[in-house]
Amino acid sequence: MAKTEVILTENVVGLGTESDKVEVAAGFARNFLLPQGRAIMAGAANTRYLEALQVKRVQREAQEEGDAKTLKESLDKLPPLVIKVKSGEAGKLFGSVTVGMICDGMKNQFDVELNKRKIGLEQPIRDLGDHEVELKLHSGITGLLKVKVESENPLPELEKESESSENRKTAEAKEG
Repeated sequence: MAKTEVILTENVVGLGTESDKVEVAAGFARNFLLPQGRAIMAGAANTRYLEALQVKRVQREAQEEGDAKTLKESLDKLPPLVIKVKSGEAGKLFGSVTVGMICDGMKNQFDVELNKRKIGLEQPIRDLGDHEVELKLHSGITGLLKVKVESENPLPELEKESESSENRKTAEAKEG
């Protein structure tokens, strides 16, 4: 099987990133990578182009890393993200809190847009209370986001407590 060397002009999943020089099957290069503009043939004429791509890649990665660091610092200063969901009598959620809900909450509450892939939620959150979610902002840069899951409808225990406090207030008003 004939192999040929190409220089990738953009990230190709499973093959490499921009400005990588890779060896692929001739048919894959001829029929897929070259026509779609994802690669160019590696040769003496394209070495300057390869160097320019590598410089561009280094600059882009430095910019992304700087953005990730500033985002991590700003996330550390944010209050917990509050997500309200429907729950049953015992505080059990109807459904769960997903990565998409966390992204929407970040955009609505803090005006911060996050890619869903950067949120490291192994399993959806299925109970009320405080949770910590890991964010994979960049390679080697991770942050923690505090998420507080609250019920949309008041829980029965809270209603009983509020009723008893109201009864005490009315009793005190009658005595006083």
